[in-house]
Amino acid sequence: MLDVADLAKRLIAAPSVTPATGAVFDELEAMLTPLGFAVHRFIRGDGPEGSEEAPVENLFAVRAGPPGSRHFAFAGHLDVVPPGDGWASDPFIPQVHGELLHGRGAVDMKGAIAAMVAAVADVPADAGTISFIITGDEEGPALHGTRALIDYMTAEDHQPDLCLVGEPTSVNRLGDMVKIGRRGSVNIFITVDGTQGHVAYPHLADNPLPKLVAILAELDALMLDTGTKWFQPSNLEITEITAINRAHNVIPAKGEARISIRFNDLHTGHSLSERVMAIAEKHGGRARPVISGEPFLTEPGAFSALVAAAVEAETGIAPELSTTGGTSDARFLRAVCPVIEFGLCNATMHKRDEAVAISDLAALARIYARIARAALALDVPQQ
Repeated sequence: MLDVADLAKRLIAAPSVTPATGAVFDELEAMLTPLGFAVHRFIRGDGPEGSEEAPVENLFAVRAGPPGSRHFAFAGHLDVVPPGDGWASDPFIPQVHGELLHGRGAVDMKGAIAAMVAAVADVPADAGTISFIITGDEEGPALHGTRALIDYMTAEDHQPDLCLVGEPTSVNRLGDMVKIGRRGSVNIFITVDGTQGHVAYPHLADNPLPKLVAILAELDALMLDTGTKWFQPSNLEITEITAINRAHNVIPAKGEARISIRFNDLHTGHSLSERVMAIAEKHGGRARPVISGEPFLTEPGAFSALVAAAVEAETGIAPELSTTGGTSDARFLRAVCPVIEFGLCNATMHKRDEAVAISDLAALARIYARIARAALALDVPQQ
């Protein structure tokens, strides 16, 4: 098997703060081409740097198996969050200290992509078709990343039968958790307009803040549900309250707030948005929803069983099947084929001095190889 730690170092050493383009994709292409993959790269977005329309690079690579063979896809992202200050060493110069490899992206998720590359080198080309669905826009707005890749795959008739996303799902030890679904996410921006005036003459003004408080109080009191078999209860959180007012004796002209709802499969983003908009309108406000993703579940079955078996074979752990945590690009890929997420321990992702155990990288590569071989042999309906 290829040296997975060396592969991870090469990816970490190519800075790729979201949205990612360029050198890091050059590295991945250089890894995949000698393994027989045809690599296609393209850029979406033409806006200025820092905007939601900033250019994003994507990569789709495929190694075709025999005609009619199964198609298994690995998916992930090469972009990383900004490293921030206070690192013990340069976050984009990989460092090994003891048994740990340090660098931004070591866990989320360049380490997993390195493990995928090492894994496919151990899967015979005649076992079936394998592809890589890799974006540079998962940590950002996710407007021009995996969704653009799905459009490309559809246009080129590349339809995977099964897909594994390499997000860091493990909690305390590699292999203790596999994600078979995710809750949905919607952010809703609430605005209440009023009339500015002097606090001593309230009859000449219209204070928007009591109305905003009433909206938020009703929303905060909502009991959305108590959870389902595979999902925890939906939760609504107030994440921002703003009233620009630079004087103590002025009634402001506007009040604004933002809420975030993570919701299970008892709801849709549209149904929750409609409910919040009705409450806002009742109190004289308005609401603008931005739906980031809908909930999904890959029902436990043959796919989750083969993933769990691969994990247990290498780690001795029977993983928990879970839907906890935030969103990922699996929310888009689930429209293409059944999708499961499995990857490294997530304790240091997005943190200063992000690090992965080198032994975990090697074990993950072996697990991914087992999953790919089993998935290509699995008798599943063609998509």
